Amino acid sequence: MVSLRCKIMVKSIADIHHINFSGIDLGYIDIDGELDETKMKLFNDDLKVIGLEILDEHEAILIEKIKHIIIEMVHYTDELPILTFSDYLSDKLQYDYNYLSNLFSKTKGITIQAFIINQKIERAKELILYNQLNFTKIAFLLNYSSAGHLSYQFKKITGLTCSEFKKIANEKNRKALNDL
Repeated sequence: MVSLRCKIMVKSIADIHHINFSGIDLGYIDIDGELDETKMKLFNDDLKVIGLEILDEHEAILIEKIKHIIIEMVHYTDELPILTFSDYLSDKLQYDYNYLSNLFSKTKGITIQAFIINQKIERAKELILYNQLNFTKIAFLLNYSSAGHLSYQFKKITGLTCSEFKKIANEKNRKALNDL
């Protein structure tokens, strides 16, 4: 789940199936008690209709929690944590970071750090396209030491500097407007 809408949909489906839960958050639902196999299948089938599914393996659930914490932190908060990302994840999930890191790398094929960088670059793209902040402010918002550091990582991931990306996006927008 990646949005409030997803949480609302999951809650609604759980209510339809009379499933009691103690908490629902982005990426997981804490179901109270055990569900029989039929009820679990019906619940999962309805979730699949909206593009979601139940993960019942502990490690798969933990991976999803890691991803959602990072996505929420990078995309939906204006302030990044004062702690390092590793400390933040450890504190949030109550696991040793080395365990989380090894599990994530083994399962996803990339490091947590690489996933964070990819998310930060995706967020930088959004902010550049909004055209409301300069590169220095975007770098600060995403916890980069400078606009140059942001641009370096941006180019490493996308093949373009921030300026090149902005220029191409602006040209596409102008062309789209002219085609109207």
